[in-house]
Amino acid sequence: QVQLVESGGGVVQAGGFLRLSCAASGRTFSGYIMGWFRQAPGKEREFVAAINWSGASTRYADSVKGRFTISRDNAKNTVYLQMNSLKPEDTGVYYCAAGPAARHMTVIGRYDYWGQGTQVTVSS
Repeated sequence: QVQLVESGGGVVQAGGFLRLSCAASGRTFSGYIMGWFRQAPGKEREFVAAINWSGASTRYADSVKGRFTISRDNAKNTVYLQMNSLKPEDTGVYYCAAGPAARHMTVIGRYDYWGQGTQVTVSS
């Protein structure tokens, strides 16, 4: 069965850092784009970051640009999100996702497979 499993979430003070991991199993996501999305209570799920198969192309939400870095290791079928200089508004459940599209990486509808999420809480 195809699965995406996130890990690395937790509680951190503002200005701190976390690294999230997303391990895929059940298939190899050859050629797929991988993305990270987050959802705060009472709000819709929003785009955070994305990366294409080769890793040559990345996209970031304006709110995290310069603070977050997405990367992938295709040999390990894993994608990462390094989050630095965290702010309270970064709090939410973070989801990883995979999609076959080679473009429009910021659009949530382009992703077919989703993990179950990991909680990130940033305190003031």
